[in-house]
Amino acid sequence: MIAFRDALPVIVLEDRRAIAFDRGWLARVLALAAKRAGHADWPLAPHVAESVHEWLRTLTDRPTMTADTFIRAVREALKAIGFPEIGACFEEASPFARISLVEIAQQAGNGFELAFFAALDSRLREVVRAGGNYCELHSLGPCVKLLRQRRHWSRTCDELRAEIVAFARRHAAHVSGENGSAGAGRPRDLFLHVT
Repeated sequence: MIAFRDALPVIVLEDRRAIAFDRGWLARVLALAAKRAGHADWPLAPHVAESVHEWLRTLTDRPTMTADTFIRAVREALKAIGFPEIGACFEEASPFARISLVEIAQQAGNGFELAFFAALDSRLREVVRAGGNYCELHSLGPCVKLLRQRRHWSRTCDELRAEIVAFARRHAAHVSGENGSAGAGRPRDLFLHVT
């Protein structure tokens, strides 16, 4: 028998990739959706994320859930508590995009920063082409140490870390501008969260 993390169903994306539910991710995306809906500092995001987490725990007979079903459920929960406008903006945050910087660094090879930046560029473009508005870049610290071939953090690691963050921000703005609008005459932004 296969046991899923926290006994929660995994979310199956359109391209058939499966991702584990992450409460922190949901809270961040809800806060972003609230901001887009005109609620700048919406304090309920972590509470709604916790409620969704608890609801998912009750689905013991369901090992998987499609992303569409998940999005509809979150939108319905937001509607039920009186925030349907946030639900509409939440839908725009899909598809889910989470990129491992360590994985990209490993594919680029130790110490090959140019290949790393080219691969990161390609992955961010894939997110935007798929219609994504929200992307998490994770494992920045281990990625930097891998690229710098260091066991311990150094000043050169600080420099590369800053360079990667700046590249991702510039790239997100550039790629978002290239890809036109998300409908209704609104430019589509790519929100990045780097950890």
